[in-house]
Amino acid sequence: MPLVKRSLSLAGHRTSVSLEPEFWAEIDRAAAEQGDSLAGLVGAIDIARGEEPLASSLRVFVLKRLTKPAED
Repeated sequence: MPLVKRSLSLAGHRTSVSLEPEFWAEIDRAAAEQGDSLAGLVGAIDIARGEEPLASSLRVFVLKRLTKPAED
């Protein structure tokens, strides 16, 4: 499956991230559920990622989101 590239402004600079469409769909869903923008959510993940590549950090975010136990 081809990657989808999206451009965002993070910390005042433009960057592009390429992910599979399924990952973008889940990130979009997470942002909407949190009442945040895509740039806001990705920015928060960017700040917390340390030295890891942003695309990897986004995939791990989705993995953790999908595997966490449902809250009551």
